[in-house]
Amino acid sequence: MLELVVQGTKAAQTLRQPLESGAHYVIGREAADVTISWDPLVSRKHVQLDVRPGHIQLSRLSAARNPLFFGGEAVDSCRVEIGQHFVIGSTSFHLAEVDIDGASAVQPVEEVSFKPHELRKIRYQDPENRIEVLTHLPEVISGARNDSELFHRLVNLMLKGVVHAEAVAIVSVGPSEEVQMLHWERRRETAGTFHPSKRLVEEALDRRRASVLHIWEQGAPQRNEQTLTQEFDWAYCTPVPGLSTDPTGLYIAGRMGKTFVPGTTLSDTLQLEADVKFTELVAEIISSVVRARRLERQKAGLRQFFAPPVLAALGDELDTTLLEPSECDVTVMFCDLRGFSQRAESEAGDLIGLLERVSRALGVMTQNILEFGGVTGDFQGDATLGFWGWPFPSPDAAVHACRAALGIRAAFAKAAATKNHPLADFAMGIGIAHGRAVAGKIGTAEQVKVTVFGPVVNLASRLEGMTKQLRVPIVLDEATAKIVRPRLPVSEGRLRKLARLLPYGMETPVVVSELLPSAADDPELTDAMVAEYELGVEHFIAGRWDQAYRCLHGMPASDRAQDFLMQQIVLQNRTAPPNWDGTIRLPSK
Repeated sequence: MLELVVQGTKAAQTLRQPLESGAHYVIGREAADVTISWDPLVSRKHVQLDVRPGHIQLSRLSAARNPLFFGGEAVDSCRVEIGQHFVIGSTSFHLAEVDIDGASAVQPVEEVSFKPHELRKIRYQDPENRIEVLTHLPEVISGARNDSELFHRLVNLMLKGVVHAEAVAIVSVGPSEEVQMLHWERRRETAGTFHPSKRLVEEALDRRRASVLHIWEQGAPQRNEQTLTQEFDWAYCTPVPGLSTDPTGLYIAGRMGKTFVPGTTLSDTLQLEADVKFTELVAEIISSVVRARRLERQKAGLRQFFAPPVLAALGDELDTTLLEPSECDVTVMFCDLRGFSQRAESEAGDLIGLLERVSRALGVMTQNILEFGGVTGDFQGDATLGFWGWPFPSPDAAVHACRAALGIRAAFAKAAATKNHPLADFAMGIGIAHGRAVAGKIGTAEQVKVTVFGPVVNLASRLEGMTKQLRVPIVLDEATAKIVRPRLPVSEGRLRKLARLLPYGMETPVVVSELLPSAADDPELTDAMVAEYELGVEHFIAGRWDQAYRCLHGMPASDRAQDFLMQQIVLQNRTAPPNWDGTIRLPSK
């Protein structure tokens, strides 16, 4: 197996990166596979490294500010063989080959596996040093920017914690049972590489899945010139669950002191037991912290879509079976940002700034969806899809959706009234519909997202589009209105029927209503006016257009909802057309 050994100008600036055959790596100062954080002459992404059989191929990236040196000359690309090196800035990179002994021919004098309760009685001889190492462990884990840096930090920390160790490695067993060293270090750099025992690694990580210690006799006959026993008397391997996708562990090796005698039993080497106990404690802490970080990252991603009650139901184990698709009654809200297209043209020179403002607007939408217990199902450009009633059924799903819609409307209204507010020139349109749908993890084998699927989603989108024609911010379908009218306190919001419409391309008419703020929040439109408006709508549907005109004509000029029906009435001279069925057929979406 090939390995890239990196060395800076200081002793602490070292790194070993195992290279998998056929893989590609980016070397750079930030956001790279091989991170060289100490050298300012290394660009963020400096060189691409391609691993080939027995050598590597290097290509200098266009973003690199400084040259790549190979053989004393600046080059844009080169082939590096085993034993050769290249230089970037003040850092040198040496290509080496690392072998894991395949035969493990020499049998250990003693092989011991450990169970946690067996080590509890063991006492440390150097507790101060061990505690000092443990205090730095969380910092080592949290401060690592990638796995390579994490492995490097852990190996060096273990060398400090196990003072009798001569070498430490992080090893793993892949699906093909191939043992790999993910990173290794020796206490003495001049001692060269070392070769972990494949037998020991497989025994600890694959067969027993517990710490295993091997002790060899000094001077034992060697039947494999690369076996570990040429230079070490003992080694143990401790699994670290969760550190990598493959079974991974800490491999510690060293030599016995002057008190060691061939044939010594384990009871005579309590220091090794103490070292194993310490290593198991480190492994447990690493596993817990890595697992917690992984769960936190997963939950952080889920917080964008789920309200806290849903996350609580998923539990600490994130039981995603709860997210499997199921048919249920849902209330769907489609919220679209007004003014985006116009702004995209006028602010073409500052698209990043426009994107930040649009993201802020979408944040207002998602914040209110989540605050009132909804799920954010999708983002479509400048629009957001939210839904209620899944994964838990709720009789108040429609009411919660309306509260979220009113919250969004209030936030945009406040922004519009605030001078120089980033969202002052944006408005929104919201459509809300209630019905049966399939909700959950929906998608393909390659990509899955949590969303909702069914005709009710299309209807909510159509209702949002109608807000432009009806000149109102929030439109509900009849099913939602029936649920909300008796359950939403008038101190929070009000409803008024707008019309009976046949959307373009649909066969079934829908009775639509507007969701209004309370009279306290919108005093210009009184409750009496809302009742008078609904009476006018009833007259309009029944064909009594002259009476409808008188009802609608009394609305305040700022109320744009009356414009839609008034236009229909005036064009027909206040007389319903022949064969009038109460339905307005929309000519377009």
